Order: sequence, then structure tokens, then C-alpha cells
Amino acid sequence: MKISFSAVSAVVLTLALGACSTPSPESVAQNDPWEKTNRDIFDFDVKMDHVVARPIAKGYRAVVPEFARDGVHNFLTNLNSPVILANDVLQGDGPKAGDTLGRIVVNTTVGIGGLIDVASKIGIPYHDNDAGITLGKGGVFEGSYLVLPFAGPKPPRDLLGQGIDIAFDPLTYVTFHGSDTWMVVRFGVGVLDSRTSQLDAVDTIERSSIDFYATTRNLYRQSRNAKINEGKSGSDDLPNL
Repeated sequence: MKISFSAVSAVVLTLALGACSTPSPESVAQNDPWEKTNRDIFDFDVKMDHVVARPIAKGYRAVVPEFARDGVHNFLTNLNSPVILANDVLQGDGPKAGDTLGRIVVNTTVGIGGLIDVASKIGIPYHDNDAGITLGKGGVFEGSYLVLPFAGPKPPRDLLGQGIDIAFDPLTYVTFHGSDTWMVVRFGVGVLDSRTSQLDAVDTIERSSIDFYATTRNLYRQSRNAKINEGKSGSDDLPNL
């Protein structure tokens, strides 16, 4: 299994933050004892997004036709389906696991490796799932709110969940000539696809927010809690800064 250096660095950063921050009563109430440091990192992430990620995403949307972008999105979604299936099974959700398995079979075959979302067209709905949600449903506390450089909101439970999801991904264990390059390209294209899909939502939230950091924090936590509690939330399209 490939070990993510960024994940290890994030854990070290988490421990370091705990030793250098003095929380205010308000930040403690928001489960954000490291708010000052988190805000500094958030500001850095926003600046990098404005300079790098957003311009590239806008260029991608302007140059690449929508059908091609949809194909890339569908392909990436299909690649992640085994991770979703593993979490469906761990959560004991038979109907969702059946849907995910059906989507894998249909989209990988009829959908030409996942480029076309045939499953949705024939009534097999898509749903997202990850190990952070699985841990939450299992009673694991989210931990103090945490913002990481280049990664955005990543509380300890979701950070741990991300590592578990890497272990659930079959491609983590596949080795072939150029496999490292493939993983880097897959990650980069995934970030581009995610940022492009959120362009309008993020811009709207940033323009309308008096406190962009606090709004992002609240939307993130509300959305994660809604998914864990099987609730409905209008905040699924989150800033991924």
C-alpha cells in the first residue's frame, strides 16, 4: 500500500496546532479551538485558489466541451465506486450497496469504462459515500475543526477517513509501468473536475458571505452531519478550498 506523505504531514500539523493556539470561547463553541491558525491557512488556500485553481478551472470549462467534461467526471466517479461500495457495505446499507454495485457493472461495461453514466439513465441513482461518513455513523467524534494547506476543511475524523478510503481503493495496490504517474494524473484531474463543478457555487458563497471562513466552516460541518444522519441538506456543494 502506498503511504500518502501529505496525510502524514497533516497529522503532524494537527499535533503542532494543538500546542500553539489559544482558543476563544466563541471558537470553542464552534468546535474550532484552532480558529486563528485555521483562518491563516484558509486565507492562504483562498489566495492560491484565486491565483491557480480558479483560473485553470475557468479555462478548462471554457475550452473543453461539456460532453467531454461530463465524460471525465463520469470516468472519475466510476473509478471511485469501489470505495463507495466498501463504505455502503460497512454501513450495512444493502439497498445503496446494490445500487453502487449495479452502477459499477453497468457503467464499466455498457458505459465504456464509466465514460457514460448509463446507470443513471436506466434508473440506478448515484450517491456519494466515504469512510468519514462511515466513522461518523459508527460514533466517532469529528474532532476539532481543521483546515489544511491545499486541502481545505479536514477535521481529524475526515482526515482518518481519507486514509481509509485510500486503502479501500483497489488501484492503490496495482503496480504497473507508469503507475505512479497515473495516480498523480488521476489526482490532478480529480481536483480540476471538482473545482470546475463548484465554480459558480463557490463564487456565489464568497461574494455573499460577510465572513467567508465562518460560512465555509458552517456549510462543511452541516453537510457532513446531514450525510451522517441521513438528513437533507442544501449545502452539499461546498467550497473545496
